[in-house]
Amino acid sequence: LEYKIPLVRLHEGSGGSVAGGGGKSISLPGPVNVPARFRSIAETMSNVPVATAALGSVAGLPAGRLVASHFSVMSKSTAQILTAGPAVVARAMGEQKTKEELGGWKVHTRNGTVDNGAEDELACFSQIQQFLSYMPSNVYELPPVIDCVDPADRTDEKLLEIVPRDKRRSFEMRQIIELVLDKKSFFEMGHGYGRSQIVGLARLLGQPVGVWANDGKHLAGSMTADGAHKARRFMELCETFSLPIICFVDEPGFMIGTKAEREATIRHGTSAVLTAAMTTVPWASVMVRRSFGVAQAAHYGSNAFVLAWPSAESGALPVEGGVAVAFHREIAAASDPEAKRKELEEEFSKRQSPFLRAEAFAVHDLIDPRSTRPELCKWINRIQPLLPSLLGCARFYIRP
Repeated sequence: LEYKIPLVRLHEGSGGSVAGGGGKSISLPGPVNVPARFRSIAETMSNVPVATAALGSVAGLPAGRLVASHFSVMSKSTAQILTAGPAVVARAMGEQKTKEELGGWKVHTRNGTVDNGAEDELACFSQIQQFLSYMPSNVYELPPVIDCVDPADRTDEKLLEIVPRDKRRSFEMRQIIELVLDKKSFFEMGHGYGRSQIVGLARLLGQPVGVWANDGKHLAGSMTADGAHKARRFMELCETFSLPIICFVDEPGFMIGTKAEREATIRHGTSAVLTAAMTTVPWASVMVRRSFGVAQAAHYGSNAFVLAWPSAESGALPVEGGVAVAFHREIAAASDPEAKRKELEEEFSKRQSPFLRAEAFAVHDLIDPRSTRPELCKWINRIQPLLPSLLGCARFYIRP
């Protein structure tokens, strides 16, 4: 924090002990005028990149410090992360669990405690190194731009057919990311958590950028409570370190149903929406397929540069659900309800066409998918002169 350089913390160890520092003596708290230890942790996260790794059993206070980071990784072969160990859990809760069952990598890479898992300690170090390669040393410097050998005008025929014409079929969003951004530059974070949302760091013409996309292969890409939390945290990372954001949109809306309601999806989702609205970093949003409901607003930052593919569709609700709600009486009263439903869906599908949106100046351009990289490269050149004005500590207002 004093020298404004990135911090790497490598963790293995337990937290406090009832026995204190030695024997049966009881350790006493420090004087009241000693600065709170957690304040420096919070200030460090607001000033410099912090990356952490769990390399063995990490419990109590060390576990709290582990997760107080911008990027965290745990060794699958040696690490467990525990609020309390098996003995304490057994005594307090009556649960007989091993360290791995309580806090192994299969638990914590899926619940968001850590971002990534790695095969061993060396792989942890490699991921930390890769994460820091996209980061500036502090919030008063810009992320490092490297020489790029990937042509700005590169196109790829695969982009033309990657989105199926059948709306019920999914596609591989990560392939789009790989085909558009600098080759082999995408570093994904949090793959196992909030899986309907994809986030990571990459480069475009050598410029570090944050990448956010929907994964239609998981819950159709809808925004869950976990996905919203993942997206919010990622946007905060990009805002803190002046990383432009590129968003590939295939958002059907907030997740619905009993489980979604119990998880307070609307609260977490609205928090993500407001976070996007408060960001000041440049955004480019590519409407790949769907953009619906309140959740879609999270994918477009303030003054976003918006491109749409011909496969894009947008509106208040997806046609299928919207027609079922708005015209349920008319459908039920028809001599052939199924035919009437299809007729209405076809009619309203036309209204969600990207061509109408483009004619209304609701997007900056409707493009051939193959030209996505060239268009985004022009954008990255336009916004680079704006980045120095973003330097300094990020500011966020209260959100739900």
